Amino acid sequence: MIHFNLLTKTLTCCCCLLLLHACKKIEDPANKQPTLFFIDYRHLAGGNDGVAVMELDPESPDFGKILHQRELGKGVLPHHLYFNRDEKKLYTTALGGSYLYELKMEWNHEGYPVIYQVNPINTGGNTVGEDIFFTRSGQYWVTFMGGKGGIRDGSVGVFNAHNNQLIKTISSSVEEHPDKFIMYPHGISIFEDKNLAMVTSTIHPDLTSGIGNTCTLIDMNTFDIIQTYRVADSATDLSSPVEVLLLRNEYPRYALANTMIGGDIWMATFNDEARRYSEFKRVLKGSSKGLGWALEFYIAADKLLYVSFGQPGKILVFDLNYLPELRLIRTLPADKGAHHMAFFKTKSGRSVVAVQNNLLNLPNLNAGTIDVVDIHTGEKLGTVDMRNKYQLLPESIEGTLGKAHYMHH
Repeated sequence: MIHFNLLTKTLTCCCCLLLLHACKKIEDPANKQPTLFFIDYRHLAGGNDGVAVMELDPESPDFGKILHQRELGKGVLPHHLYFNRDEKKLYTTALGGSYLYELKMEWNHEGYPVIYQVNPINTGGNTVGEDIFFTRSGQYWVTFMGGKGGIRDGSVGVFNAHNNQLIKTISSSVEEHPDKFIMYPHGISIFEDKNLAMVTSTIHPDLTSGIGNTCTLIDMNTFDIIQTYRVADSATDLSSPVEVLLLRNEYPRYALANTMIGGDIWMATFNDEARRYSEFKRVLKGSSKGLGWALEFYIAADKLLYVSFGQPGKILVFDLNYLPELRLIRTLPADKGAHHMAFFKTKSGRSVVAVQNNLLNLPNLNAGTIDVVDIHTGEKLGTVDMRNKYQLLPESIEGTLGKAHYMHH
């Protein structure tokens, strides 16, 4: 009987080890594909919105193929995809539904990730989730363009990155604090070494009730608002800043903001002694180059700044070594609504950018495609027409192996 028990225990342990080994193979297969990407999408035929996994290497026979889909629900409108700091967790904000979700994923034996669980996160009544920034201190900050639902509302939620619990809601009314307010926040950037966060004031979620023209600086320690900056020619110039980028790490200390209306880029200088930024000044007028709707800032592994312009659909590439001059070195083609980007290498080693071309299905900003462009030559290597091929509209893009950029915001 003693020998039988020992044999049973031994067999049980061996089975457990085999099971663990099998699970590990599923979670971390050797054949993970670096050219696969997560795509947030809206369904154009009345189906559920969701997240797809797609092959985007034009050199692959599976180029443009959806390998996996996870539905989130009708009217959820997933909007921006983000990995946390150690790139172990995936999140998406949303304009509808629960506004913020954690996406649980694992890798299968075929070498692509499968989203097996979707966890809505309690936002504490904050609505219309937009951008996320994960900090070194174990938090993530989320802009909520709708705030608690008011006409001139908006808020920033600070969450515990370990358990997704809301720590703090930061808000301030423009009526009560005309020099220190948060309204329709969309973009967010954080300079953690200085404990500073900045958010943009873009547009009311219904796209008609109000438009912003400011950026607001926040103290990360106290959650107090330090200053609200105008990013426009005048108080009546409703420029609608979209994204803000606080340059950090090896870069000179400048803040960059881009605007939907006018398609401009503005810049402010950091004053270390005052611990705040100077007033914003325009450094690129989009209309002078036939451009409009400046939408995103990305810095790729080549340490160049890539800026998307929704009209007519272009990517401008700048060399940051000449700041405060914003020196243009290259223009890349895209389609109407050029928006989010992801950078990678094709199978043959070509450095490319995948450009998601759509902004909220707005007229002339909704090509519904993903272009893959050589970042050196500007050659368009391939296009996935998600609108016509799948009746899906791409909303954002992110790598499946982690963040597909060096710096986003």
